[in-house]
Amino acid sequence: MDSDQLRIYCNDHLAASAGGIGLVRRMLTHHGDDRWTRPLRELHDELREERAELERTMAVLGMRRSRVKQLVVRVAERLSRLKPDGSLGRGPLSTVVEFEFLSGAVLLKRAGFETLLGLSEVDRRIDASALERLIDQADRQHRWLADARREHAAATFGGRPERQDDASDT
Repeated sequence: MDSDQLRIYCNDHLAASAGGIGLVRRMLTHHGDDRWTRPLRELHDELREERAELERTMAVLGMRRSRVKQLVVRVAERLSRLKPDGSLGRGPLSTVVEFEFLSGAVLLKRAGFETLLGLSEVDRRIDASALERLIDQADRQHRWLADARREHAAATFGGRPERQDDASDT
């Protein structure tokens, strides 16, 4: 095991989690009282829990957090408020792009948990049962985020929000 590479990998995922938490927090200000409010609040809580589990795993493995990466993600999250339509506020694409981003980010996060789960077979300090639970949680998160993404895309661009095939869930 290359501990330097693993430290970089974990810090990348930790930094990305901060970006996801910030995005969901911002989305909650827009979805203050609609059908997505409750699942977004639950997602926010789960993302914080997942971040804490990653921090625990890193601590058990003796890894330091990269403050530089945390700062870069905070800056990037603020820059992401510029929307593809050129507006600084909530343009018509904001919700579509946010749900698309979260849907894809959850798959990347899940892949990170799978990587750590594989590592748990050779390093017993890593809590495999916690990672298995987080992988299941990511699957559930992705299902509803994919539904939200399709619904908002159909509302913005027209068409139907139904899945076309299994690939539309990814």
